Amino acid sequence: MPKVTTLGNDPLWYKDAIIYEVHVKCFADSDGDGIGDFRGLTSRLDYLADLGVTAVWLLPFYPSPLKDDGYDIADFMRVNPDYGTLGDFKAFLRAAHARGIRVITELVINHTSDQHAWFQRARRAKPGSVHRDFYVWSDTPERYQDARIIFKDFETSNWSWDPVAKAYFWHRFYSHQPDLNYDSPHVRREVMRVMDFWFDMGVDGMRLDAIPYLFEREGTNCENLPETYEYLKELRAHVDRRHKNKMLLAEANQWPEDAVAYFGEGKACHMAFHFPLMPRMFMAVQMEDRFPVVDILDQTPAIPETAQWALFLRNHDELTLEMVTDEERDYMYRMYARDPRARINLGIRRRLAPLLENDRRKIELMNVLLFTLPGSVVLYYGDEMGMGDNYYLGDRDGVRTPMQWSADRNAGFSRANPQRLYLPVIIDPEYHYEAVNAENQERNRSSLLWWMKGMIAMRRRFRSLGRGNMEIVSGKNPKTLAYVRVHGDEALLVVVNLSRHPQIVDLDLSAWAGRVPEEVFSRQSFPPVRTEPYAFTLGPHGYYVFSLVPEEEDARAAAMPHLELPPPGGFLDRDVREALEREILAGYVTRRGWLAPDQKLRSMHLLEVLPVGSPRAPAWVLICRAFSAAHAPKLFTLVVFLAQGESADKVMAERPRDVLCVFAPAEQHHGQTLLAEGLPLAEPCGGLLELASRRRRMRGWSGELSVDVVGALARKALAVRDECKTSHFVSQRINTIVFFGDAWCLKIFRQAEEGPNPDVEIVRYLREQAGFDHTPAIAGSLRYHVPGADDAVTVAVLKEYAVAESDAAHVCRGALSRFFERVLAAAPDAVRAPRVLASPVAAALAPLPEAARGLIADGDLEFLSLCGRRTAQMHLALARETNDPAFAPEPFSRLYQRSAYQTMQSVMKRALQRLAQVLPGLSDRLAERAAEVLAGREKLLEVFRAFADHKIRCQKTRVHGDLHLAHMLWTGRDVVFIDFEGKPEKPLPQRRLKRSPFRDVADVQRSLSALAWEALHQSGQVRPEDRDRLAPWRDAWLAAAFGAFLSAYLDEAGEAAIIPDSRADMAAMLDAYILEKALAELSRLAQESPGEELRPSLHTIRRMLER
Repeated sequence: MPKVTTLGNDPLWYKDAIIYEVHVKCFADSDGDGIGDFRGLTSRLDYLADLGVTAVWLLPFYPSPLKDDGYDIADFMRVNPDYGTLGDFKAFLRAAHARGIRVITELVINHTSDQHAWFQRARRAKPGSVHRDFYVWSDTPERYQDARIIFKDFETSNWSWDPVAKAYFWHRFYSHQPDLNYDSPHVRREVMRVMDFWFDMGVDGMRLDAIPYLFEREGTNCENLPETYEYLKELRAHVDRRHKNKMLLAEANQWPEDAVAYFGEGKACHMAFHFPLMPRMFMAVQMEDRFPVVDILDQTPAIPETAQWALFLRNHDELTLEMVTDEERDYMYRMYARDPRARINLGIRRRLAPLLENDRRKIELMNVLLFTLPGSVVLYYGDEMGMGDNYYLGDRDGVRTPMQWSADRNAGFSRANPQRLYLPVIIDPEYHYEAVNAENQERNRSSLLWWMKGMIAMRRRFRSLGRGNMEIVSGKNPKTLAYVRVHGDEALLVVVNLSRHPQIVDLDLSAWAGRVPEEVFSRQSFPPVRTEPYAFTLGPHGYYVFSLVPEEEDARAAAMPHLELPPPGGFLDRDVREALEREILAGYVTRRGWLAPDQKLRSMHLLEVLPVGSPRAPAWVLICRAFSAAHAPKLFTLVVFLAQGESADKVMAERPRDVLCVFAPAEQHHGQTLLAEGLPLAEPCGGLLELASRRRRMRGWSGELSVDVVGALARKALAVRDECKTSHFVSQRINTIVFFGDAWCLKIFRQAEEGPNPDVEIVRYLREQAGFDHTPAIAGSLRYHVPGADDAVTVAVLKEYAVAESDAAHVCRGALSRFFERVLAAAPDAVRAPRVLASPVAAALAPLPEAARGLIADGDLEFLSLCGRRTAQMHLALARETNDPAFAPEPFSRLYQRSAYQTMQSVMKRALQRLAQVLPGLSDRLAERAAEVLAGREKLLEVFRAFADHKIRCQKTRVHGDLHLAHMLWTGRDVVFIDFEGKPEKPLPQRRLKRSPFRDVADVQRSLSALAWEALHQSGQVRPEDRDRLAPWRDAWLAAAFGAFLSAYLDEAGEAAIIPDSRADMAAMLDAYILEKALAELSRLAQESPGEELRPSLHTIRRMLER
């Protein structure tokens, strides 16, 4: 499986980063020693990729006595043996980059462990020597008295006596962590050598730990000294000179006006933590007042264009309260740490969920603030699922317990004896690992983990959240906070309720008048913004995030998207993939109209990119996860190719709707370059053919792909792999079909769900088990499994090409055209329009009206009889006795019959409700017919009651599921069935249910009815003035055509168990199914396009009222 070879070339990648903080020892133990390691971490990278994070920040993993959880480093250039080897780290780094995840490590440059070789050498060296001067020494502990003691709970002085050196050494933290002496050029040189070692290896960023304390000067507090800023500029200049696209993150726990100096006007650190903002978010929620947040943001100076704040809610340390006033600290202690044991140093040692009392609304609200305020997001491992803590463990270990993967022993973290774990797992009843774990939450779409995935996807979609300005929006209600994030034409409005009670706020959005607030998760549009105040009502701790789009259609969606990126090479580059996720895919799918009206996409996340083209004609299969507000996430598959120059011009001219985006001009390309759905025709595309014909199992970025083949046919396909070229390509709402001449057909399912796909499952059963060969054989299928999913999804299936002249719909169109010509050619007085019975079944089984006998060709009826016989044979094959539970016939029970009746009632109720809603907007004639249908509710219910009144004895089986005429191919001699996947708008489990085969028969009737209506009213072959005269003849043809099909079907099926015992029961069942389908069509059209499109369904339903 090919991997990504580039992370993109954006030097500002950290501005859009979503950083996941984790300690190697806490995440996953691969060797059963009770301590997490790099191999374990590597094995869990798919989880992080699926979560959507773009960078991993690793806490120190170097050799250490571990007196300060690894921040007491004994060797900067090796890996702690407990965590693995340097080779294991390199393998982890490659695997992370292959998934598009950058790696940030720690550069703890303020101090070392007292076990470091530098310190051991220094304590024995002569005073004043180079080696001695690696650290800060004194004969007296009275120097630098103005420097505060940071760890007041553990240390009484910043000086400690060393009996070997016979001098005091300086330490700002623990006494086993002596501070390095940055006045020594040798120290500065060694630190740069350490930094180069890791950057050269491929590390993407470094967090500079405790950098405010690098220098000491008498008469100062030894923090934020000018010498520190100058040294950081020296460090940055070295990085820029020697390395590309690297990042330095300052850990400077300072007030905003001091912290901003660490950016050095764009010449020092790229990022810095915004420590003062974090506690004030907690204060604002507890006080139910926006003031703490607004106040600290007002105090925050502007930062350089290339700089970025790092925002966080919790991390591996205590919730630090250094950057608050004494009064604020007291308030935070009282509100969030009532138990004094939860306090440590100047902070609170709790995780996010316990801090917020496990209140889901508060957790969501705090994360909304985190993801939308200015800065890049830092998430602490486990907080995405609401892990608990254990502050009884001492120090800050209570927030550093093992990651909770499952309800298995040791929370799935390790196979070790529980007593060997580096720390015990959480067993507090409220946060017990058996309840709170990744496996459980992966299976629950309403879990906090899934909500976090949606938040991360939203954040990645909008560049304004990482790079935009922020404007506070005025509102009189202090319990609410509103602001707009702006970047170019993109504007996001965030409105939050900080209170535990519902709130209303009027916002002055006049600056955005003419924009429509579109809620980013549901894609639901709110009323347009005007110059008057805009009122919002919010539930307890509620929130809104809106995209403010132009009122006159979203200009960005209507216009052709352009990417200000160079075209990708032979493989989709990281920058292009991120842009597709953020800006292109969801808009393209929405624009194509492939989704139901209630399926507004929130975002799309690329899971896999499979190269299937050639160097001359690059093409890819994209497997994405689509997130919508009203439905569970599902997989979505697209086939795309790169077109350049004349080829691009041709695509743009002939099929512009297939274009996903146009790239910025590149010097090496002449003309435009674009990415379009489809494939370059007449080009070698063996990789695509091989996708579903070579048996194999492959690891992808986010999941596993496997190919299930049918031996001989698969070998036959592989034999012509190199010669195969694409002949044509069909993009449909439900799937994509690629044809390789008249040999093979590859169907790629656009929307895939977990479980066996009926189109593969049924065809293989018919061909391999039931001996029914009137459907193309399968050579192989491609399945994809995402970690945490119950089953794999079928992405594609390769079939033999069915050589056909046309399909049954085309044949029937010709028959209708000839029929109407004969009717019109007959003298009006000589031929009287036939009267057709109201019941579709009764009309079909009645003798052909005398007037129509000479006008309907025998050959046309014989074709429909053949279709009926083959359909019956297919149903008999599916009804054969078998031990396969997926296909074994089941009785048509009274309980099932009652359930079907209930469904019919519900369909009717919904259809009539929607019809009543659109009635005022219909034309007078159409409104009159609609009113008749609305008034006939009881008569329609009688049709369903006739089905439900007494037990119908028959069997239910697997069925085709969507048997319209286009799914019956005509070879010139026989009929072949295709497309067994069922109705795509139905969930896959519903499509696999066993039903009466007469549902397929009802589909055929509805398909014939739609075709007859189209031939009369929409084909253009019938003059408008002839339509009224031909209308009864249309109904006569439909009765005759369906009669030929049904009679042949019943003759072929005979007395099989799938046929009801009596003809009356069969008629009642089939009439009910036909009416149900007509009502479902009416309901859909009333919702999507209420107008003349309603006529065919209304006509069928009105005819039923005449029974």
